[in-house]
Amino acid sequence: MVFTQRLREVQIKQNSLLCIGLDVDAERIPQHLQSLANPVLEFNRQIVEATSDLVCAYKPNLAFYEAMGERGLSVLRETLKLIPKSVLTIGDGKRGDIGNTAERYAKSLFNDFGFDSVTVNPYMGFDSIEPFLSDPEKGVFILALTSNSGSKDFQRLKVGTKPLYEKVVHTAKKWDKDHNIGLVVGATHPKELQRLRKIVPDMPILIPGIGKQGGDLKSAIRYGCDKHGQLAIINASRSIIYASSGKDFANAARAEAKKMVEEMKMYIG
Repeated sequence: MVFTQRLREVQIKQNSLLCIGLDVDAERIPQHLQSLANPVLEFNRQIVEATSDLVCAYKPNLAFYEAMGERGLSVLRETLKLIPKSVLTIGDGKRGDIGNTAERYAKSLFNDFGFDSVTVNPYMGFDSIEPFLSDPEKGVFILALTSNSGSKDFQRLKVGTKPLYEKVVHTAKKWDKDHNIGLVVGATHPKELQRLRKIVPDMPILIPGIGKQGGDLKSAIRYGCDKHGQLAIINASRSIIYASSGKDFANAARAEAKKMVEEMKMYIG
């Protein structure tokens, strides 16, 4: 089954567009976990167990695990084992390099770690993306218009009469032969999100920037979903996983996730 259809079925089954970013900073782990042998893994375990019925995906940011060295990579592998097969995983590494290097990245993320999808950087062109596209069941989210303030430095530069990010979207649409390409468009750009959804009515859009970065959930749902109210993946990280720093952190994360899902349903409905 191609990735876009996999995503659609997961969102229907889970009745959710929510993706929780597992961007876990070891220094922000609740104090009562710090004495454990593997506090980050225990933190992730409790977050996943508390929220897995409320999400369509989890998105570990690779940098947080790579920063812990060899142990961090082990934590990432064990975390992925904790995630139910009923939801998808997104390896957020924003990889992008020449073809033979991209092949190694793709093999690592898809074959070794077993991610269902990844984020990639299109700056180096098609040969840096192509190795990730070989399996139609695996998703590839291409950075288009990101949520950070520095996105204006390059992504909005004009290429002819269109901004660069729009050129990326049109090109990604041409590359999407096997229906396994998606886009990353920040919730901090609602007007652009609306326009881009019209260009790619049937492609998944991963939408970060809700919560701490100031993105508006209502606009993200209104402009990011397809005509069926699907294919938008609304990512939230810190606002959920750090909803509490106490012993109730998992329950607090669940409450925050549930609140967000219910709000999404209201906007879709």
